[in-house]
Amino acid sequence: MPEIILASTSPYRRELLARLRLPFRTARPEVDETRLPGEAPAALASRLALAKAQAIAAQNPAAIVIGADQVAHAGDEIFGKPGTIERAIAQLRQMSGQTVLFQTALAVIRQQDGIVLQESVPTEARFRTLTDAEITRYVATEQPLDCAGSAKAEALGISLLDALRSDDPTAIIGLPLIRLTHMLRTLGVALP
Repeated sequence: MPEIILASTSPYRRELLARLRLPFRTARPEVDETRLPGEAPAALASRLALAKAQAIAAQNPAAIVIGADQVAHAGDEIFGKPGTIERAIAQLRQMSGQTVLFQTALAVIRQQDGIVLQESVPTEARFRTLTDAEITRYVATEQPLDCAGSAKAEALGISLLDALRSDDPTAIIGLPLIRLTHMLRTLGVALP
């Protein structure tokens, strides 16, 4: 079996990929994540997932390289990784009572064979109306500073939601495993 490389240092993606019980390693892709003028959120996520996979595949052409990216948005407004408590609180105030789409894009490449597989999995998250006290408590407890949209749906952030809708429940965490397993099987990786 060819080497599998996850083009990400995200602990969330690493943890998800480990569920498949396949040997893999991670590598940090050096990719400019700046949004292009007029670029739609779904297109941004797809472009970045592909760019991350390509960056690592260029150095490892025989490997199966997995790239992923997630963009949270309401309309054209993108909610990135907040980085600070103040920005996390501001994002959650803005998302309170709103439906936010999390576009999770996936790219799998085996460069030596010219194989490039891409898919995108949207997840609709309907936030309930949140009080300032709830937002402040959540941010202080969970510290979601490295998550698009300032909410970890796989943990305490689930309490901020009224509903979550997706074809792949792991997409909201950042790596859609249902789609990924289909892609890996296409490349000959044996999975149960």
